[in-house]
Amino acid sequence: MLLVSAMSVEQQLVTRSYGATDLGKRRKVNEDAFLVDDDLGLWVVADGMGGHAAGEVASQEAIDTIYGMVKRGLAKFDRSAADTEASERAACRLVEGAVQAATYMVFAMAELDTNKAGMGTTISAMMRIGDAMVLGQVGDSRIYRVRGTEVRQLTEDHTLIAWQIKQGLLTEEEAKHAKHKNVITRAVGNRDYVQVDTLVAPMELGDQYLLCSDGLHGYLRVEEIPEVAAQGGHAAVQRFVELANARGGRDNITAILVEVY
Repeated sequence: MLLVSAMSVEQQLVTRSYGATDLGKRRKVNEDAFLVDDDLGLWVVADGMGGHAAGEVASQEAIDTIYGMVKRGLAKFDRSAADTEASERAACRLVEGAVQAATYMVFAMAELDTNKAGMGTTISAMMRIGDAMVLGQVGDSRIYRVRGTEVRQLTEDHTLIAWQIKQGLLTEEEAKHAKHKNVITRAVGNRDYVQVDTLVAPMELGDQYLLCSDGLHGYLRVEEIPEVAAQGGHAAVQRFVELANARGGRDNITAILVEVY
């Protein structure tokens, strides 16, 4: 298991993050990748897909591209006006542009190497700007916010199941027994463009954010998240991984916990 942590201070709030990724019990290759950088204010989970280790390539390449784009973009950002509406719009454009750049890069790599044809990855990205988090979402990895005992899923799954529920074609109960749970409707890299969902979420003191691949959230009940997150730090992310493995571990497992002080 790989564990990392980071810490930074911006304005009155402090963020500290912890990340872990694990092969799980069934897979031979870990196609998940993640990034934690509190100094930059960027956290990303990517769940790769594609044979011949192509998923591993897609997830890491996407993260590297997003990191480079965000780092260059934030260097030009006016942090003194970080909490204005115009600044938040610009931050959303930066996150969306970074994910689009990753999409084009992964797609181009697959075009040049037939062994990597069809590779792609999910992306759940979170960037701090002032006292808010800007989210970028493609696929079915997730970002949750824990505020006290309340937990809220901030991202929307881009899956066939989620679309059918939204359209009223399936109930939540019917979805639990559906056979096509893993069909993703959006991914980074399988085309040269993807629609990216963005969201601005104001932070509060004591907030915790959980970014995770479906290898974790597929085994979690939402009501369990606050209790595990309350352990804090590496203990919390390790516990999340242990839970997924104890309940089957059929996929790679990745978790990032970002804490706000």
